Amino acid sequence: MTGSEVPPSFRLAYVPGVTPTKWVRIWNERLPGTPLTLVGVPAAEAAGLLRDGGADAGFVRLPVDRTDLSAIPLYTETTVVVIPKDHVATAVEEMSAEDLAEEVVLHPLDDSLDWEHPPGLPAFERPATTADAVELVAAGVGLLVVPQSLARLHHRKDLTYRPLTGAPESRIALSWPEERTTDLVEEFIGIVRGRTVNSTRGRPPTPPQPRSKAKAADKKSGTPRKPAAGQTSRGGSGGAKSPRSGAKNTKGGAKRGKPRRRP
Repeated sequence: MTGSEVPPSFRLAYVPGVTPTKWVRIWNERLPGTPLTLVGVPAAEAAGLLRDGGADAGFVRLPVDRTDLSAIPLYTETTVVVIPKDHVATAVEEMSAEDLAEEVVLHPLDDSLDWEHPPGLPAFERPATTADAVELVAAGVGLLVVPQSLARLHHRKDLTYRPLTGAPESRIALSWPEERTTDLVEEFIGIVRGRTVNSTRGRPPTPPQPRSKAKAADKKSGTPRKPAAGQTSRGGSGGAKSPRSGAKNTKGGAKRGKPRRRP
């Protein structure tokens, strides 16, 4: 991709519940000359936004249509049930789907869980959004099952939540249009996957450092370098010879000849 094709900024979409702060910080450290613009989008509209070019990449909730969108699953969220703080269920550490059989369970139109058979008793009307459903829980109308990040996003002092077993879980993925896998998209993929700044993926490798001319010439000719003045070929300084280069000593010292007889 040539310099003229690089967009003025990188547009990153994210659905409610996702906190992209860490990845944005790393982006700003590595690419300070390419601003990153965050685009909040409802979960149901995220795929359409990417296809229409409204964002270069985005954090979405699976599943997405892989026909024209690439996706890298990142993590799976814990499913929780949002309850009033005075509800009897606050006495337990977790609940099961069977525990909701006699409870009214709200099922908002923007529900992010793929329920085949939602638990509990259906409400008279489905709330339009998760935020509306939270308000109804606070009013004592029913309970709400959501990914944990959404329970935190819509936190209220009069509500709490408990993990729910036996329920579907929501998975978060990084997605982008497959035909628009640009260098900037590759850069962001590397950040999300934890590649270091020195990674060669998507970046030219660091060129090897040139050796000195003398070493390069010696290696090419196969001739060892001449020792410097005052040094032996073994790298030591000049002077007295070592025992290996002098006369060989015996165990008891130098061998003595027979004494000469006096006349």
